Amino acid sequence: MPATYTAKDIAVLEGLEPVRKRPGMYIGGTGKDGLHHLVWEVVDNAVDEAINGYASTIQVGLRSDGRTIVVSDNGRGIPVDLHPRLKIPALQVILTTLHAGGKFDNDSYITSGGLHGVGSSVVNALSERLVATVRRDGKEWQQRYRRGKARTELKGMGPARGSGTTIEFTPDVEIFGEYEFDPELIVERLEVSTFLNKGLRILFKDEGTGKKVELRHDGGVIDYLEAIRTKVEATNTTERAFTLERTEAPRIDVALNWTDAPRERFHSFVNGIPTREGGTHEQGLKDAIVKAVRGYMDAADVSLPRGLKLTAEDIREGVFAICSLFHPDPQFQGQTKDKLNNPEARALVEGVVRSELEHWLLDNRTAADAILHRVVMAAKARQASRAATEQVRRKSAVNRRLNLPGKLADCSNSDPRVCELFIVEGDSAGGSAKQGRDRKTQAILPLRGKVLNAEQASLKKVLGNNELSDIVKALGCGIGADLKAERLRYGKVILLMDADSDGHHIATLLLTFFFRYLRPLIDAGHVYLAQPPLFRIESGKQTWWALDEGERDAIVRKLPPRAKPQISRFKGLGEMMPKTLYKTTLDPESRRLLRVTIPEGKQMETENVIGDLMGKDPAMRFKAITEWMSLVDEVDI
Repeated sequence: MPATYTAKDIAVLEGLEPVRKRPGMYIGGTGKDGLHHLVWEVVDNAVDEAINGYASTIQVGLRSDGRTIVVSDNGRGIPVDLHPRLKIPALQVILTTLHAGGKFDNDSYITSGGLHGVGSSVVNALSERLVATVRRDGKEWQQRYRRGKARTELKGMGPARGSGTTIEFTPDVEIFGEYEFDPELIVERLEVSTFLNKGLRILFKDEGTGKKVELRHDGGVIDYLEAIRTKVEATNTTERAFTLERTEAPRIDVALNWTDAPRERFHSFVNGIPTREGGTHEQGLKDAIVKAVRGYMDAADVSLPRGLKLTAEDIREGVFAICSLFHPDPQFQGQTKDKLNNPEARALVEGVVRSELEHWLLDNRTAADAILHRVVMAAKARQASRAATEQVRRKSAVNRRLNLPGKLADCSNSDPRVCELFIVEGDSAGGSAKQGRDRKTQAILPLRGKVLNAEQASLKKVLGNNELSDIVKALGCGIGADLKAERLRYGKVILLMDADSDGHHIATLLLTFFFRYLRPLIDAGHVYLAQPPLFRIESGKQTWWALDEGERDAIVRKLPPRAKPQISRFKGLGEMMPKTLYKTTLDPESRRLLRVTIPEGKQMETENVIGDLMGKDPAMRFKAITEWMSLVDEVDI
């Protein structure tokens, strides 16, 4: 720690330096998602030209080196004349200055996905090479950049036909390490843009393989809805889907239908940008569906079976829906634009869609009756499931300790909705957890050593393993084809291992077991990973807990300059005092848990990862570990 703290210690990052210093703030990270986010930023700018009627075709190419992307459109072309205040070409201003662009002024773009004005400059800052070529006013102009700074002056390249912009960039290995673009992921995202913009034509070429793809969908969002339904092999409840195309500003495109799928699927977009976490516009669509169905039932004087009450979840069960909003001033949550925050968007979408959907139901009575039958069946199934759960709960309250493993320290409550099972590494940690837990709602099951690798074992061998067999007995819901999730005795199943490489290995073995033989518990959101601290930092009368070295260093940096913190590292959970273990890891008010999920559309990728990492082929395991070496801090070999 420095003895003095003065003005000279204050760092000021200029230009695009903040982007290179903290890329995660702008693209969400430097892994696969962050790398491809650079492509989305450039493509979205080209799509903005199409949305506003200036472009009809976009070309995207992956060069033969596998590391360079080129995006070209036939729009107006980025301005190249001198900026009146900065006295440098407008192209250079846009590519080297944060919050610079033509999208802050509604005269240039009516709607746009790139309203923050940082997309192009961020791509430039994080690229070891970028070449911008502009065609406009009968001439072609070009300028080259390196890591956010212009390497050449803007040069006239001679006469040119047509207009448009071409951006070619190579992401920086200093930021992203050794990387490869995923052509299939790029094509998937490009196709979404053509679904959302009728008539837009996008051409993709992978120069390494020679593969060419032409994308165009004149049906718009209804084609997208059908593609999603076909992909998951769901069956429509009605022959016709509901569609809405509101052409006046703000433009809204909606397509939805009920299916036989067990859950709802909503895909929402703002100005062509996927809002993966939804937001106010998506919530407005959900409100509209529920209110329109209820409104139809009132208008058509529909009566429900006696004792049956419909919830919003019953009405939306099985709904597949697309909502594409074009807003002149969207307020996104962060630069990655995963969520819309505009409060007025909820009422706007709900008001427009509710009225149209209610009229559609009244005009299509056969479809409406089929939908209501689907909704009533969902409500009955929910009530039957709840009744069965209550019956199992009542029975288990009587004989809940029969056939349970002897080392399980069970909780006294019999309600699965509030009960938690901690599967703990080692008898020592199990002892601390048993003493520190809330005995009413928290059960502890200690394990000895590293459990069997379920990826390499048959079900018979798994059931013959004492540790895994004890887990199955404690859960009480069966295993494999005989698993009945409604019999699960604990609402949360939490894997609690040491915060070191051995603990991570045991957690991986257990996750493999759950994935192969108890998968419905993961799908239903019952499985969690505990996050015990690795470090304790004490300064004065204050104490902080850090999960890893990065958190430890961040906490230390925030302390006063003259502070002399005491830092201790836990060797394992077993050396924690029971009160400490409860406060940091067991207490619902202060603990940190990670829910184990399988991302939508990543099922096969997850299968492959587990097969490679945990399977019998050591060559595949070595390859996987080698590929991931740069992502981990410590590897035991």
